[in-house]
Amino acid sequence: MHTELDAYLEHLRSERQLSPHSVAGYRRDLDKLLGLMAEAGLERWPQLETRQLRHMLASLHQQGLAAPSLARFLSAVRGLYRYLIRENHCRHDPSAGLRPPKGEQRLPKLLDTDRAQQLLDGAPGVDTSGDAAPADDFLARRDQAMLELFYSSGLRLSELTGLDLAQLDLASGLVRVHGKGNKVRTLPVGRKAREALQAWLEIRQGAAVDQALFIGQRGQRLSPRAVQLRVRQAGVRALGQHLHPHMLRHSFASHLLESSQDLRAVQELLGHADIGTTQIYTHLDFQHLARIYDQAHPRAHRRSEAAPVRDAAPGDDEDDGQD
Repeated sequence: MHTELDAYLEHLRSERQLSPHSVAGYRRDLDKLLGLMAEAGLERWPQLETRQLRHMLASLHQQGLAAPSLARFLSAVRGLYRYLIRENHCRHDPSAGLRPPKGEQRLPKLLDTDRAQQLLDGAPGVDTSGDAAPADDFLARRDQAMLELFYSSGLRLSELTGLDLAQLDLASGLVRVHGKGNKVRTLPVGRKAREALQAWLEIRQGAAVDQALFIGQRGQRLSPRAVQLRVRQAGVRALGQHLHPHMLRHSFASHLLESSQDLRAVQELLGHADIGTTQIYTHLDFQHLARIYDQAHPRAHRRSEAAPVRDAAPGDDEDDGQD
C-alpha cells in the first residue's frame, strides 16, 4: 500500500505537476486514510468498501474535522482510487456516491474600494529629497510595488513571490504568472502598479544577481512569509487592521465583478479552474447591494425592526441536495 501511495504522489508531482505544497496536503490526507484502514484491519486498497469509508468520514466529523477538511480528505481518496483503477491495482472506487457534509459558507474578508485606496495611498512613499536612508527607500519602493501589484492583478502570494524579472513587461502593462497546477496566465497591470514597479526597478537595478522581481536587502528572493509580514505591517500602519495578501486578491476580484458583472472574465483573471469557485464573489457583490439598499431606501431598515427575523419553516428554501 505504501509503495502504491508513493507512486501516486510521484504521479501528482511529475505528470500532474502539482506544487510541493499540494502534494504534501495529499500525503497528509492519504496517510490519515492509511491509519484508519489499519485500525479497521484492512491491508490492501481494494478491501476498502463504501460503507467503511462512510463510517470513517462520520468518525472524523465527530472528532471535530471541519467540512472543508472532510471535503479535501474525500477528494484525496477519490483521486487516489482513480489512479489505482487506471493502474489496475483496484476495480472499484469506494468514494463513489459519497459527499462530505455541507459546512457554513464563509465569505472571504476584503477591503471596500475606499479602504483599498486608503491602504495604497497610505503606504510609505518614496523620499525624493535625498534625506531618507537608502534602506528605507529600498523597502518603501518595494513594498509599494508589491501592494499595488497584488491589488492591480489579483495575484496569489505564491505567484507574486515566484515572479522573475523576465515575466514582467512594463511597456505592454502585462505580467505572466505561473498559477496552480503550473498553469500560465498573462494578466494586465494597472497604471498605478506600473508606476510603482518602475520606481522599484530603478532602485533594484544591480542590487542582486537573483532574477526574482522582489528581493530582500541581501539580494535574495523574498519568501512568502516575508511578504506576509510586510503586508501585515502595511495594514496596521495605513488601516489599523490585520491584512494578508489574499485579502487584496479578494478585493481585486470583488471590485472588478462589482463594476463589470462579467463572472467569466474574473474567473480567467483569477486563474480558477472551476467557475463555481469564482461565484462566491457574486455573494459578496449582493452584500454590497444589500448595504446600499438598507442605507438608501426609506423603509428598508430591516435589521433595526422590532420584530425578530423568523426561523425558516419546514419547506421554506429547503435544500434539495443539488449544487
